[in-house]
Amino acid sequence: MKRFSLTRMAAGFAIGGAVLLSGCASTHQTLYYWGDYQHQVYGHFAKEKSPEEQIAKLEAGLEKARASGKRVPPGYNAHLGILFALSEHADQMLKYFEAEKKLYPESTAYIDFLLRKFENDKKGAGNAI
Repeated sequence: MKRFSLTRMAAGFAIGGAVLLSGCASTHQTLYYWGDYQHQVYGHFAKEKSPEEQIAKLEAGLEKARASGKRVPPGYNAHLGILFALSEHADQMLKYFEAEKKLYPESTAYIDFLLRKFENDKKGAGNAI
């Protein structure tokens, strides 16, 4: 009689363990579409690629994010705006800065700071952003 209950208990533990482990195997869905963003930011600071190359990669990432129905992470559009400022495309810079402010209103102070810096650098002989 005891042997039957121990076997039953062992089977119960095995089934319970399998159920718990299968719960751990579920896929994790991220909130944002990151794509190649982190690598491009690193490349920007390490000066591995030109702004034009980074722009192409990040804009392709925007298309993939739209296709997957996910938003890009905070800073994605702002980084694109900075790259366009470095490429002297102020119209595109403004477009992406406004997109960043629209998606993430908490970034308004930072974006306004970047715009002031861009305007001041444009008036002087300094580098834009």
